[in-house]
Amino acid sequence: MTTLGHERYCDEVARQLDLLRTTLTGADLSVTVPTCPDWTLAELVRHMGGAVRWSERLVATRAEQDIPEEDIPECEGPEGPERDDPAALDAWLARTAELGATTFRTAGADAAVWSWADDRSAAFWARRMTHELAVHRADAAIAAGIAYEVEPDVAADAIDEWLDLVAHAQRTDPEDSASELRGAGRSIHLHATDAPAGLDAEWLIEFGDDGFTWRRGHAKATVALRGPLTEVLLAFYRRRPLDSGYVEVLGERELLDFWLERASFG
Repeated sequence: MTTLGHERYCDEVARQLDLLRTTLTGADLSVTVPTCPDWTLAELVRHMGGAVRWSERLVATRAEQDIPEEDIPECEGPEGPERDDPAALDAWLARTAELGATTFRTAGADAAVWSWADDRSAAFWARRMTHELAVHRADAAIAAGIAYEVEPDVAADAIDEWLDLVAHAQRTDPEDSASELRGAGRSIHLHATDAPAGLDAEWLIEFGDDGFTWRRGHAKATVALRGPLTEVLLAFYRRRPLDSGYVEVLGERELLDFWLERASFG
């Protein structure tokens, strides 16, 4: 599957954090995030910036193993009297955006770096952070009560990556709920109705006795999730309920529910 390219991912790490900063303008950082109810908006933001800080240190040091968060400078954002200061949090996000994008770009796509996935490269982390930020930015927008937008090719690539990550979890961790995503003769079709020409924003997920496989393309399936690309992404990532009115489910909804309840990567 063709990805967006390392340079684009480096750009997107900075762009997604910049868009997050815009989302947070005037927002109440103490509100609970509806799609991540264990976090306040401030805690979500610290998680997002901290993820970039962590992966940046992995890439900058060409780490051969994981680095504990306590060993990463500014991993949790502003401390002391400035901890709850929106301006201090915004400045930290700005520094984090520049740091992450610069480090990923300077390292180059092929730099060898530890990761928990099969791909142990700087390219993996630039792509992972792009979509970590893009999806959690939706959480922030929902919490702030504002509209969420994402570039179509980023949304489509986020779905590709999610499918790859769930497949990795199924393949490597028999205790993960993703291991239950099997059973020959069943399939799921995702269909974006507003994708620009040439993007091919349709997916077919086919269950087999040993797990599932996926590919881009149009095909009849046991169940189909259909709607605008951004809404398909949000529903597939469980950020929007299937009965939200933004997407349409055709066929055996029980199979789509079965997937959504079990799809994870740890």
